This record gives sequence, structure tokens and C-alpha cells, in this order.
Amino acid sequence: MEARTKEHETIDGQLFADMVRSGAVNLEANRQIVNDLNVFPIPDGDTGDNMYMTIDSGAAAVANENSDELSKVASAVAKGMLLGARGNSGVILSRIFSGIAHGLEGVGLADIGTFCRAFEMGVDEAYRAVAIPVEGTILTVYKDAVRYAKSKLNNSSTPRSYFIDFMNELRRSLDRTPELLAVLKESGVVDSGGAGLIYIAEGMQKAVEGNTESAEKAFSDVPKKNSVDISSFTEDSTLEYGYCTEFLLRLQNSKTDVRNFNVSELTDYLNSVGDSTVCFKDGSIVKAHVHTMKPGDILNHCQQYGEFLTLKIENMTLQHNEANIENRFTVAPSKPHKRYGIVTVAAGDGIKSMFKELGCDKVIEGGQSMNPSAQDFIKAFEDINADTILVYPNNGNVILTAEQAKALYKDAEIRIIPTKTIGEGYAAISMLDTSNQDADELVCEQKEIIENVLTGAVSRASRNTVKNGINIVKDDFISFVGDTVYSDTDSANASALALAEKIDAGSFDVILVICGKSVTNDERNALEQEFRNRFRNTETILIDGGQPVFDYIMVFE
Repeated sequence: MEARTKEHETIDGQLFADMVRSGAVNLEANRQIVNDLNVFPIPDGDTGDNMYMTIDSGAAAVANENSDELSKVASAVAKGMLLGARGNSGVILSRIFSGIAHGLEGVGLADIGTFCRAFEMGVDEAYRAVAIPVEGTILTVYKDAVRYAKSKLNNSSTPRSYFIDFMNELRRSLDRTPELLAVLKESGVVDSGGAGLIYIAEGMQKAVEGNTESAEKAFSDVPKKNSVDISSFTEDSTLEYGYCTEFLLRLQNSKTDVRNFNVSELTDYLNSVGDSTVCFKDGSIVKAHVHTMKPGDILNHCQQYGEFLTLKIENMTLQHNEANIENRFTVAPSKPHKRYGIVTVAAGDGIKSMFKELGCDKVIEGGQSMNPSAQDFIKAFEDINADTILVYPNNGNVILTAEQAKALYKDAEIRIIPTKTIGEGYAAISMLDTSNQDADELVCEQKEIIENVLTGAVSRASRNTVKNGINIVKDDFISFVGDTVYSDTDSANASALALAEKIDAGSFDVILVICGKSVTNDERNALEQEFRNRFRNTETILIDGGQPVFDYIMVFE
């Protein structure tokens, strides 16, 4: 691919694809810097990872896109980012690019005025995605830069000059974020989401200025399909395994009754002429995979119902191993239908087992420092056959992603129970009354339950700082509830006990202590004995959660 050297007057689809790829590569190289801008002094800094995985999903969506039509490329990027969005900053980033794509609908080639208006639509879309927008975050940084760059437009403006103005204000706005958010000022950091956006924009600017090295690296990182070794099937070879045949068939009203098409009859036919058959109908499209000795017969048979959208036929003798033949189609097993399904998010084998024992249908791997994507939620929804699916994010940084998945999924009613901690999720699910057929009433009951749950945690401090008047020393153990730090000690047990004392644990009926993977049996047993000695009128329950980050999660009810 030739590097672009001349200054661009307009932006087409290929340049925009280069910009996204270059932005992803630049953020990937700097994402740890963004991760380290975490406000809270525990290892929860994953903003850089979340934003990278989000934009990388957009870059992957156009990895093989050769169109020069800007609207088509922008739409593909937005869709890829929508499904790959992780964490609040990732979701907001995906909404920015969704707004940009909306602003470029029907545009094949954009001048800088059109592109500027599309960036403005990114502001509107991002703000709409957040129920209560907080200034001093990625929202502010992007909005300020868009408005400033627009104010500098004139008749001689180019994409290059626009990005110079855009980048200058991005940096200035990021520097102002501590003045807008007290929590940033207290911690001595700028907003991590805004910092991630700067690295993305820097990469995009490189592409606009003709430096496509980053974009070319992105191309080189895309897995390439191995070439076929045709020498393994010679003039004297015998067709032993047949052909792997896959196709998408669009049913045609002129050829068949599309609505009532009986896919089971087609499946029976494919089984009669081949094996390894997978065949199912999705709307008016039939997806099929079959191993057969005579693919031509199958194609002729199927064409009586419609026309092919895609078609792939491979001689399986050319493959090194038949097990390597990719089956691109799967059929989800049939599951009993029910009124309610339950999806929750957790990390740690013990915690996941606990939720499954409480009746959760799907436990998505994730939580602190590893937020799931919207696609992860959608996959979980697809595995549940229920009228209403209740979702428990169990982390404040996951709620917005769950809401995005809800907006995308149409095959069931999705209700988000806004649990911000494992403790809230545990309490709500353990008291869930699925006999209540009124979903609105049930959700209200669940919200009332989580309001009366207190969740504390113990974790190692990741840096030196001062929080709530407490001097925090790197690698000490701190205890906290929400954003409030209660203690800093040299042991996890001491911090757990200090927290329990300060919140008057003896006034609660039950204390559930979930032990992390770093807690030893001796520490566990010692803490259990201390709690029972000090809080005699409160039932203490300890379980091995196996969770990362938190040595102890304590649920007070």
C-alpha cells in the first residue's frame, strides 16, 4: 500500500478507514498510560484497555473494506465499535463514532465542512448515551475540541488544519478536567477517557497528514488466510473427503413461500446427499454447511428456492486436517421457555458458582479491571429463552454497556437492575421473587433491596495518595465502601476488621465475607474467628470467591 504524501482536501472512505486504524494503533501503544490515570488507588485502571478494544473492533470491521464511499466505511466502523464497546469510556467512544456515522449518511466524499458537522453529531450522540452527563470527562474534552475546531473554520480550511485546531483544544480541555471534577483534582490526574481520546485523535491526525505507517501496521496485524497447497491434489489423486460446501441462500417470493418455507425438509435433503450438515433459516436467508461429494447437485437443488448471496466450496483433501475446516454456522440448542431469565457479571470461580446456585442463567466473566462488551451481553441474552431477562451488572462501569446491549437486543424484554457491587447483586438475586408476573413491580422490589445493602472491600493500594484524610501508602491494604476509604493498614485482615468496626458491623443481621484468590486459609480462618468474637449477634458467613483485585468483599445486610 502506497503511503499518502499529498495534503487531503477531502475525506473519502479509504482515508477514514486509515484514520480509524491509525487511531487504534496509537492508543494500543499508549493504553497503559491511560490505564494508570485511575482515580481510585486500586488496580481498576482499565480505561485504556476498554477504549482500545472498542476502537479496535471498529478497525477490524473495515479490515477488508475497499470501498471509497465514506458513509459505508463510517457505518461499518460504528457498528463494529457498538458491538465491541467496553466500559463507560468505550461506550461513549462508540456513541461518538455512531454520531459521526449518522452525520455522514449518504456522503461519498466529505469536505471539511461536512466532516465538521458529522463530528458535531458525535457530540450529541455521546451526550444522549449518558443519563446524567458529567463534565470534566471524555464528553467535555470531545465537545470542547469540536466546538473550537468549528470556530476556526474558514474558506482555506483543510482536514489537516482542522485536526491541528482539534488536537490543540483536546489537550487544553484535558488539562482543564481537574478543575471540573473534584475527584480528579484530589487525585492529581486528568480524565483517563479524555486522555484515551487524545491518543486516538493523534493517530487519526497522522493518517490525515499522510503518515500511514500506523494504518499499514494495522493491515499487517490482520490475520491472513493461509494459501491453499494445490500440490496435495494431483492428476492421480482420488477425491476422498469430498467438498466443504457453505452458502447463504436468499429465498425468493417468485420461487417459494418464503414465510412458510420448511427448512427441515431442506436439512433432510442435505443429510441424504452429504454429512456434517448445519442448516437453518434466519428471516428470508438460509444458512447451510455440508460435506458432500457432489456440490453441484446441491446448488442446483437449492436454487429452485432462491439465489445465493455467498458461496464457498473447498476440496477437503487439500486441507491438512479435516478438523481444521471451519464451520461458520452454529445452531443454539433449544431451551425451555420461562417468564424470567437472569444474567449477571462476576469474576472468580467461587463467586460465579454462587450466582449459578442462586439461579442465574448466565454469568458473564468480568467486573473490576475487566469490563465485558455489549456483544458479551448479547451472546448471553441469545442463550436464554425467556420473555424478560433481568441483568445485574454488579459494577458501576458496566451499567452503561448493559444499557447499550439492551438497546441492541430485540428478542426479549431486557431489564437492567443497576447493581454497582457484587454485594448488591447477591442480595437482589437471593431475594428475587420470580413468581411475581408483573415485571415493573418486580424491578421496583429489586431496586429497593439494593438500596439497603452495604458492600465494603479490601484491596492493595496501587500508589501513594491521600484520600478522605487518610494517608495511603503503595502496596498497603485499604478498606473502602464506594469511593470512601476507611483504613490503610499493613494486612488485609486488619483493614477488613477496621472497616467492620467503623461501620458498626454488629448492627447488621448478616455479614457475608467473600475471600479473594490471594487470601490464604490461615488468613481466612483468622478473620472468621475475629468477626465471630467481635460481632456475636451477627451471623458471619465466609465463602471462597476466588476473585482478583479484592482480597475481601464484605456484604452487610
